[in-house]
Amino acid sequence: MITRIKHDKIQKLLQVFPVVGIIGPRQVGKTTMANMLISNLDKPAEIVDLERPSDSQKLSNPELFFSQNHEKLIVIDEVQRMPELFPIIRSMVDEHRVPARFILLGSASPNLMRQSSESLAGRIYYEELTPFLYKEVKDRATVMLHWTFGGFPVPFLYDEVNAKRLWYQSFIQTYLERDLPMLGLNSNSLDLRRLAQLLAHQHGQTENSSAIARSLGVSMPTVKNALDYFERAFLIRRLPPWFTNVKKRLVKSAKIYYRDSGVLHSLLNIDNLNVLLANPISGFSFEGYCIEQIIEHLGSGYSFYFYRTQDGTEVDLLAVKANTVVYAFEVKMSGTPTISKSMKYALDDLNPQKLFVITPLKGNYPLADNIQVCGLEELLEMAF
Repeated sequence: MITRIKHDKIQKLLQVFPVVGIIGPRQVGKTTMANMLISNLDKPAEIVDLERPSDSQKLSNPELFFSQNHEKLIVIDEVQRMPELFPIIRSMVDEHRVPARFILLGSASPNLMRQSSESLAGRIYYEELTPFLYKEVKDRATVMLHWTFGGFPVPFLYDEVNAKRLWYQSFIQTYLERDLPMLGLNSNSLDLRRLAQLLAHQHGQTENSSAIARSLGVSMPTVKNALDYFERAFLIRRLPPWFTNVKKRLVKSAKIYYRDSGVLHSLLNIDNLNVLLANPISGFSFEGYCIEQIIEHLGSGYSFYFYRTQDGTEVDLLAVKANTVVYAFEVKMSGTPTISKSMKYALDDLNPQKLFVITPLKGNYPLADNIQVCGLEELLEMAF
């Protein structure tokens, strides 16, 4: 069993909040996490999986079911399938407000489960569970292997590359043909597949909805709506630009990354490291992979952005706190990076405590007073 970094945090949340929501993409390990939490609680539990017709039937009269089990922790899996439950859960919590009454597992962000955010305000804490982070599997895989195949638990544990490939193909098909429509995205599945593949080829680029719409032969609002659903279903990350410096002409469109490198590489038909390294997307792919790992490592105390000016000054990731850039991160595929003009200009513009240059190789050494070169593995061992 692989220990998840979020386990202890969620366990502590259950000691305070009556409702804890564990959200994240399908097949990311939310149910496994819930079972581990149950085993550590001194409280009986009742699990309801809304993808099972027999379990859904239990909630044909949810108020009665909740009342009969009011002393138990009730775990509801795939809760986004029955958003009408949220007002009833609120009522049950208000009648008997104690910690750990409900764990809600969902494959959509709170913005897609609008009724939950409206009905359970002040009663629920949401925690996102991601695919395996490198820190969680570093005893089982190298950075390069984890980057190549991604972190979804089921394919990660497969030994056969072909099994990994087939799993990701099925996962993507299910998301596009069933899950996104179920969440309310009314678009043709073929158009969604074309959009997903186009985004894979533009991974790490700034968002241009009008150009995407022209390429696909659909309207720009259709593209924007689909991208919103992709983001809120945890498939992609929109990294916003940092543009508080009004004296500079800055790029003001978000950059789009696939959140799991395995999903990205499956869409690009990349199934081994050699093919990946030979592909022009490799630099952008490694950039997106590092960004996901760093954001999860630093945690919720920071806001995250990228920085780019019209004259070419760019930093891949900024960690910002209280409207101040604390750390800057530049990802390079080169094992021997040098100080570029862009780095110097970025330091002058942003004045971070330190700029980290992340490379695929191991190592940790200063390039200048406030520029540190390090491998991703070494960076993830640092305490910030």
